[in-house]
This record gives sequence, structure tokens and C-alpha cells, in this order.
Amino acid sequence: MSKLWNNYRYLILRRFTQIGILVLYFGANAWGWSVLKGNLSSSLLFNMIPMSDPYAALQMLASGATLAIDLLIGVAVITLFYLLIGGRAFCSWVCPINMVTDAANFVRRKLDVNRMQGVKQPASRNIRYWVLALSLVVSAVMGVSAFEFVSPISMIHRGVVFGLGFGWSVVVIIFLFDLFVLKNGWCGHVCPLGGFYSLLGRFSLIRVLHNEENCTLCMKCKTVCPEPQVLGMIGKESLSVTSGECTNCARCVEVCDDDALEFSIRKFAENKK
Repeated sequence: MSKLWNNYRYLILRRFTQIGILVLYFGANAWGWSVLKGNLSSSLLFNMIPMSDPYAALQMLASGATLAIDLLIGVAVITLFYLLIGGRAFCSWVCPINMVTDAANFVRRKLDVNRMQGVKQPASRNIRYWVLALSLVVSAVMGVSAFEFVSPISMIHRGVVFGLGFGWSVVVIIFLFDLFVLKNGWCGHVCPLGGFYSLLGRFSLIRVLHNEENCTLCMKCKTVCPEPQVLGMIGKESLSVTSGECTNCARCVEVCDDDALEFSIRKFAENKK
């Protein structure tokens, strides 16, 4: 049991968090719970603390909407939170799509789809930033929050809370896309929300730290990492991950048998990438 916990402790905690958040939202709708009301774009915690997605607010602002004071307070709360713990922690600890893409990546490794397709990825991870910019432009032109209108994240969240319906097809499409078309395709290449939180995550305090002296270059960390490019220091130098694209999922920490990776508080004296 202890070995299972050591090898999967962060994964277990992530699933508990992701499912727990969905249960709280569902309970608010079905049974009137007051712990967490609303949705992933705009919520109310304990009927007191507003929480609003900064990216959704940017789209609203681009579309010409006037932002209410409580929404701006909610944006400030969420921005400060992810500035502290890492922007893309949302992707690995909160977003329900992560459970779908992690499952696809697991099956992909078991079927050795990477070997069948070749190692080189056919798409740039910078696509998400272009989609992010495009969503703001479309929001301004169309007068609507463009990504929120078509977001698979919102579709699945609404589906779980109010009844899945069409959300099942979104789950299947993303799963098959990540499994057979592009490794870590949705979260790692396309999703503009992940791109936005990558920009925010560049300034976060919680980081994965690499101890080069302990490392035996087994590369298990890069195998499981959804953003392996952030581990460029492996085998080279002792350094914290400074890229905002790290999701702080901690899978690299779990699989490292050398104790060469751990969470740490960012050192402000470090050079930033």
C-alpha cells in the first residue's frame, strides 16, 4: 500500500481534487449545497468569495462587455492563487479534460502508438498561443466570448453537473485525438486556456526542482511528463523548472526512483527563462 501511495500519491490527490470539485458543483445544482456554486468560469465559494476565470474575463472584455465589480474581484482572487502555485496547476488539478487526456496518454504508451507514428511530433506547442490570440480577436469581432462558446471544458463541466448529453461526444473526440492523432494534443498543443495559464505560470512560486547529482538519466520523468520540453535541465544541471508550461502535475516526482526531482519554492535569484 505504501509503495502504491509513493508511486501515485500526487495522481491520487489530483483525481480526488478534480472529482471532488465536480461533486461540489453537482451538489450545488442538485441539492443546494453552498460550498461551491457556479461553473469553472465563474464561481462563488461558501456564498462569499467570488472566483472568476481571468481568460474568460479577457474574452468578455474583448467582446465589449462591462465587467462587474464582483467579477473583477473573482479574477483577482484566481490570478493571485495561480501566481502562487503555478498557472497550469489548473490544467492538472482542476480541469476535467485532464482525466480524459491522461487516460489517452496511458493507453497510448501501452499500445506503443509513439513508436508506430515515429518520435517526432507533427505540430508545434505554440499553436495554443495562436488559438489564444485568435479567440480574443474573434471575441472582439463577434461580440461574444468566443472560446467559452465552444469550449470542451465548459461542455463537459455542464454535462457532469446538468447531464452529459452531447458532452459524451466531446470526451470521445478528445480521447481519440490524443490517442491516435497527436500525443498530448488537446492540452499540450491546442487548448488556449492552457496557453493563458502558461503565461501566468511563468511567475509562480511553486516549482519542480532537479538535483543533477542524484539523477541516473533513466528518463522516466520525460516519458510521463505531458510537457517534456520543460525538463530540459535533466542530466545537465541542478535547476528548477522555470517554464510556465509545466502543469505541476508531479508525475515526474512520483516516477523518479533517484529522488532527483521534488517540489520547491522558487528562488528569486535564479535566472528566468
